[in-house]
Amino acid sequence: MLRKESSDMRVVIASKNPVKIDAAQIAFQKVFPQSDLRVQGVEVESGVPNQPMDYEQTRLGAFNRVNHAKKAYPDADFYIAFEGGVDVFEDGPKTFAIVCISNGSRISYGQSATLPLPMSIYERLLHGVELGDAMDALFNTHNIKQKGGAIGQLTQGLETRKSIYTSASILTLSPFVHASLFDES
Repeated sequence: MLRKESSDMRVVIASKNPVKIDAAQIAFQKVFPQSDLRVQGVEVESGVPNQPMDYEQTRLGAFNRVNHAKKAYPDADFYIAFEGGVDVFEDGPKTFAIVCISNGSRISYGQSATLPLPMSIYERLLHGVELGDAMDALFNTHNIKQKGGAIGQLTQGLETRKSIYTSASILTLSPFVHASLFDES
């Protein structure tokens, strides 16, 4: 159930990356349209490598970022973190993001769509290069991770890092919107 009356809502995004901040803000505005939304980005550590190379590392990075954001701003209504990672699936390497959202008492995880990666890019990641840097080198761009990301590059802009982070955030918010359904035993 969405809030029916206007209320103040403070959301801390565990990043200063404008793509992540915009995605979180759009998602919260859509899910809680009656709220007077105040968002704030905070730079926090993930506790995992800069380029997580499997699902578990990626999920842990998002969780750690949310916890660090909670410690930095304990009075917020929500905390959200995005951690981009890669893993190898049956059909090859893919990139995705884990979204972690907490309201201090409940935590919800979500995942973005997965994007197949060319083997040449994945091999660079195995040698310690971050995905954004590998994409910048391949497409002769600069700081693509704060723009459309690998997603924008490989989909010709049909999807972007922001669009999939927004969708994943909306989905991840469902346990907060319908808390009674998720509290059933």
